[in-house]
Amino acid sequence: MAREISRVGVVGLGTMGAGIAEVLARSGLSVVAVEVDDEGVRRGRGHIEHSTERALEKGKLDEREHADLHGRISYTTALADLAEVDLVVEAVPESLELKAEVFAQLDKITGPDTVLASNTSSLSITEIGVHTSRPGKVVGMHFFNPAPVLKLIEVVRTVMTEPDVVTDVVAFAERLGKEPVVIGDRAGFIANALLFGYLNHAVRMYEQRYATREDLDAAMRFGCGYPMGPLALLDLIGLDTAYEILDTMYHQSRNRLHAPAPLLKQMITAGLLGRKTGRGFYTYDAPDSPTVVADSTAAESSIPDMATARPVHKVGVIGTGTMAIGIVEVFVKRGYDVVLRARSAEKAAASIARVKKSLDKSVVKGRLSEEDAAAALGRISPAVEFDELAHVDLVVEAVAEDLAVKQAVFAALDEVVKPGTILATTTSSLPVIECAAATSRPGDVLGLHFFNPAPVMKLVEVVSTIATTPDVLATGHALCTAIGKHPVHCGDRAGFIVNALLFPYLNDAVKMLEAHYAEADDIDTAMKVGCGLPMGPFELLDVVGLDVSLAIQRTLYNEFREAGFAPAPLLEHLVTAGRLGRKTGKGFKDYTRG
Repeated sequence: MAREISRVGVVGLGTMGAGIAEVLARSGLSVVAVEVDDEGVRRGRGHIEHSTERALEKGKLDEREHADLHGRISYTTALADLAEVDLVVEAVPESLELKAEVFAQLDKITGPDTVLASNTSSLSITEIGVHTSRPGKVVGMHFFNPAPVLKLIEVVRTVMTEPDVVTDVVAFAERLGKEPVVIGDRAGFIANALLFGYLNHAVRMYEQRYATREDLDAAMRFGCGYPMGPLALLDLIGLDTAYEILDTMYHQSRNRLHAPAPLLKQMITAGLLGRKTGRGFYTYDAPDSPTVVADSTAAESSIPDMATARPVHKVGVIGTGTMAIGIVEVFVKRGYDVVLRARSAEKAAASIARVKKSLDKSVVKGRLSEEDAAAALGRISPAVEFDELAHVDLVVEAVAEDLAVKQAVFAALDEVVKPGTILATTTSSLPVIECAAATSRPGDVLGLHFFNPAPVMKLVEVVSTIATTPDVLATGHALCTAIGKHPVHCGDRAGFIVNALLFPYLNDAVKMLEAHYAEADDIDTAMKVGCGLPMGPFELLDVVGLDVSLAIQRTLYNEFREAGFAPAPLLEHLVTAGRLGRKTGKGFKDYTRG
């Protein structure tokens, strides 16, 4: 028989605890809110009053609901006042010793059937529960900040937690209007375990001066549709909080990718904790303000001298795949003449027909006039021979992701294009310098990694090799800006920015599933609902293609030789079995059932 939960205790009224108390009271529950002293009670009550006042102003609560909500919350400094509650949610600071002491006291105060839940984001629920005489009734109930807004709750079961307790807590979370996912007891649970490895990796990239903070953040926002870039998100979370979570994860996993980047410790020591102190990776106009202000490390210094950019009027595009067609459309819409080189006249004609179809769709949707569409189409010249590219100012290669094929293309181009023509590759993970080495002009070669679909995605990774000259880099940047794209700069390293950050995260998700720690749907839900990502990792893997994902992960592992980058065996097995994702009907999920 399911537990009746009508009276709930909340221990700790910081930002998270106050938010949890508000959520409970909004749901019609009686709440006993406990803080260590009167000053803590005053601050906690202030958090709740501030939040509910804003909800009242925005029409999300009316006057009656507002008054009733506050009437359901009683405040106290005595844990003994929790003697009659049905469930307690602990939300004290992230210290195992402190939480263990609170649970030991709660065990003596509350009834034997009272469920004790911890809101910890990374500490072991098992280690907390053993300090009670009822480890079977101890669970994790990890809310996300701000609790009144975010829907996810990670319900964490230990090897001791009774099944009916998990069932009742899940039902209770649903009653609160939340989306619960059930997981085992592992540092970081789902969301933090996947999120913080990615954030730590971004810090290491910045620490190594591989890319600027602005370019790292813009790459993930424009390339993956993330609501915030990794460094801006770390500023929001707090660098000290991030360090504690990573350190906890590392001590449990011994995974070097979880070892906090040294820069984090240095910034914490210097008091640069993020928004809450007014300065972290970025500088803010005041503590707790979201408004970024210019500082001495602004990215302008990383942008090439635009005065040195070469003029580009005519562009060559090599390839007939989706990416090549999209790049052609991008250029002709912006007024550039394009020579589209294909392996046969038939392929060239078919490719131009695909561009026309896409332009026609833009006309139907009102995004383009018929006249502009016709003019754009008229700027495309089909070609079969390489020497038809002799007079272009820039060539973009978009052939198969095979180094030998790309090198052959670059060698052929080197023979025919005029001096000063820039040669660009759209490779997503292969070494650009290897393409450059196939030419007699390595200084004129760079990477321009567009994202699919090219007409829609704003990001282009501008990749410089050790040979790329400054004026070529400036030309790449200026060209991206001219065609309405957002350029970010990085060096010639496997994965560049986006893939190097994205695919290890996806690989970690596969390892989590492989370990039977959580189900694929729950992992997807945790990352979408808890972190605001547009797609869960398994949804994304199935869209990208498991074979493509495996190839990129292998490239990353082979370049960096980082044990944590080794492809998950489950990913290898699914590719071997021909389960490649949506394109084959089955991947991590089955799409054949409609």
